[in-house]
Amino acid sequence: MAQARISAGLPPDIDPTKAPVAFGERALPKLNEELQSPELLTRQRALMALCDLVHDPENVYQAIHLGFLDNLKTLLLDHDSTVRQKSTEVLCIMAMHNVGRHGFIKDGVISALAQLLDDPVDICRKNTHQTFEMMAKLPEGAVGILHAGLIPSLVFKLKTELDEIQELILDTLANCVCADASEALASGAVTILKQKLMHSSVAIRSKAAWVLLGISTHPEGKNTVCEEDVIPALVNLLEDPEPEVQASAAGALMLATVIPQGKFSALGAEAIPPLLKLVAEETSKARLSAIKALTMLAELPEGRKTLLAHTDTFQQCLNDPCEAVKRAAEIAIRVIKWKPF
Repeated sequence: MAQARISAGLPPDIDPTKAPVAFGERALPKLNEELQSPELLTRQRALMALCDLVHDPENVYQAIHLGFLDNLKTLLLDHDSTVRQKSTEVLCIMAMHNVGRHGFIKDGVISALAQLLDDPVDICRKNTHQTFEMMAKLPEGAVGILHAGLIPSLVFKLKTELDEIQELILDTLANCVCADASEALASGAVTILKQKLMHSSVAIRSKAAWVLLGISTHPEGKNTVCEEDVIPALVNLLEDPEPEVQASAAGALMLATVIPQGKFSALGAEAIPPLLKLVAEETSKARLSAIKALTMLAELPEGRKTLLAHTDTFQQCLNDPCEAVKRAAEIAIRVIKWKPF
């Protein structure tokens, strides 16, 4: 079912054109004082002016130096929804800059934002998750999210959040699980992600497969993916009409089939025909991952026997302009043609 996009529009009684005119860093000390004002309208207008200023990384640096983050953390819990909305928007914009992300880690902004995961206002939650998503792109940010203990909450929110926010959560998880998948696994992430592989949204199907790929970089992740019978669902996605989904599914299969259980499961799910089809498509985004997944399956006698009849498909890849595809095809051919003596 289609969902309405989350609106960032302000209430009709708030006029952003009446926000104080600010000129660079000279306005920042005054705005910092206004953020602490008992007057609601003053706080709202200060935040609106700040939203414009923090697009400049120099102003972000100055704002952090002046102690804005402590005031913004306080305003995240303001009784007024517009104040919370604009506070999360300021933080979201600041997170676009490297200096902002590092400042958030140092000043504990991640834990403060976590208090808004259940905010009744959609745009406040969206801004919060956009900030987490940008933080997670930084290795220290992903670790910060892990240390804040947010993974179980993020996994749970995949069950209840709006589709637009689920996409952000999946992006955040994709970066975090590469650093450490233990909390995601303990929170039942694989079971929930398996369900998301059948979602009507292309983005959610693709991103869910991408998170499973990240989980499968860890030995315990590969085991859980196999135990939860996720591989047949990934095989089904190899024939998804969207190339982006195919690529994510092929990548997840490539890692899951590293272990014997994954190989047997993929063969049982008849993964070879759709994988060969992706290898044969010269423009397929999934070509490299599909070749590597088939190489894994060729390590089993029954897989090798089936693929011996399709070596021409791999030979064609030797002319691919991508060196990685050429090397993968060469290795695949060697493995398929391997004889014990």
